[in-house]
Amino acid sequence: MSLYNRIIVVINRIFMHIWYDKNFWQLLLIPFSAAYQVICRCRRLAFSKGLFRAYRPSVPVLVVGNISVGGTGKTPLSIWLALKLLAYGYRPGIVCSGYGGKADFWPQQVRPDSDWTVVGDEALLIARQVEGIPVAVGPIRADSVEALVDKHDVDIIVSDDGLQHYALERDIEIAVVDGVRRLGNGRCLPSGPLRESPARLEDVDLIVCKGIAGRGEFPMKFSAHYLRAVNRPEVQVGVADFPQRIVHAVAGIGNPNSFFTLLRSFGFELNEHIFPDHYALTAEDLTFGDGLPVIMTEKDSVKCEVFDREDIWCLPVRAELSDMFEGRLKALLQGVADE
Repeated sequence: MSLYNRIIVVINRIFMHIWYDKNFWQLLLIPFSAAYQVICRCRRLAFSKGLFRAYRPSVPVLVVGNISVGGTGKTPLSIWLALKLLAYGYRPGIVCSGYGGKADFWPQQVRPDSDWTVVGDEALLIARQVEGIPVAVGPIRADSVEALVDKHDVDIIVSDDGLQHYALERDIEIAVVDGVRRLGNGRCLPSGPLRESPARLEDVDLIVCKGIAGRGEFPMKFSAHYLRAVNRPEVQVGVADFPQRIVHAVAGIGNPNSFFTLLRSFGFELNEHIFPDHYALTAEDLTFGDGLPVIMTEKDSVKCEVFDREDIWCLPVRAELSDMFEGRLKALLQGVADE
């Protein structure tokens, strides 16, 4: 890993300490947080009052997002929602940012065989898990939605990580929170981890909690049953049957500790390796010289399929939600249909 990326990891750890522990440093940043919060409120107000123009597509939009920085499980939930909508008889499409992609133009249509360096690692992961459901990516959500509506027979859109993209009008908002980290110290950036005030959660239609849910929240659990060889997807081994219990655990995601905790729950002993979110892993990054296997997240694995290595595995994870959540979701969808 380059010096630049090592610095990014260290900075991230510093801010995790500032945001989630009691310390003096967060107090010094409060004035900047107050200014940031004012800007966020003014921006949202400008869209709600029509001062800034928002795009209204011809089909309903379901937005999944969060108000905090870092991984809370938005993408697995977006995938779950798209597949459920398909099962309900809808013709869904998905839009996301394509973060890390280096396309010459946006938006981009994403297929299971797309190049992750062009469309982004998360977008490719989504396209592979919802094969048959159209996916479009780009920094401007409205453009991606318009591309899907124009080129595909979709009748509803799922926007992954789109809660703060007010230039796209929405019909249903779902916010995701982390059951362990919650909202940290409850302050906005930079003295806290929040993109918007905690009061923003009062306006969303549903709150999903990754882990143990609080009052008014719906729990989301993650299931994982097997490990898959990264460069040989047909090779799968049950988690309990994996021969090595001491492994190198690699995570380049927003909240790597959640991945490490899941691996430990299966009885693995870990040598942890944290990389920046969306980091472009190299073969050298995964060379540890001790013969132990490497287990990584599925998002990281899409960047490592070209490596000539048989000791690199990923842990596919899927979201699980309750029947109560499904019932509430169906009621909201019916309400949108009746409007």
